[in-house]
Amino acid sequence: MRATLPFRLARSAAFAAVGVLLAVGAHWFAGGGGPTTGALLVGVLAVTAGAAVAAGRERSPQVIVGLLVGAQAFLHLLFDASASAGAPAHITWHGGLTTQTGMLTAHLTAALLTGLWLSRGEEALWSVLRRIGAGAARCLTMLAALVALLRAGLAGITRPRVRAARGRTRLPRPAWVLRHAVVRRGPPVSPVF
Repeated sequence: MRATLPFRLARSAAFAAVGVLLAVGAHWFAGGGGPTTGALLVGVLAVTAGAAVAAGRERSPQVIVGLLVGAQAFLHLLFDASASAGAPAHITWHGGLTTQTGMLTAHLTAALLTGLWLSRGEEALWSVLRRIGAGAARCLTMLAALVALLRAGLAGITRPRVRAARGRTRLPRPAWVLRHAVVRRGPPVSPVF
């Protein structure tokens, strides 16, 4: 199943919102400076564009986690490069790790957990869409069968013919009883519903 453009844009906007908010939180948690507004805007646009390209169809959990890790790496570099000049940089992070190692750990941990969360949402979304599509296909099949049944019923109706009255001939009794009976050959029509 392929995704339409509005559906792709909605999915990519959700991916970008989660990815960028996650990057800002992980970057700040690990001791990095806050990103500038310009860097934040560039990050949102770049991640949204990349996600829109990849959002054409359902993606596996591995692909989603990989895309999120890549987005985190890009956003980390972007935020590091655009860190405010006045923002204090921490030399060490929790547990004696350097800031870069701490940021890498925070970004990767957050990307893995959020990637798994997003992949579960992706599976659920596509499952719902498949069910809606199957229901719509069943409705269209039933509607087509109903239209075909109505056409067949209307085609079998003919206008009565008016005959000129001649001398009435007397038919034998059994033929007279069956004269107005409708005869249709073939098996009975299977039920549509």
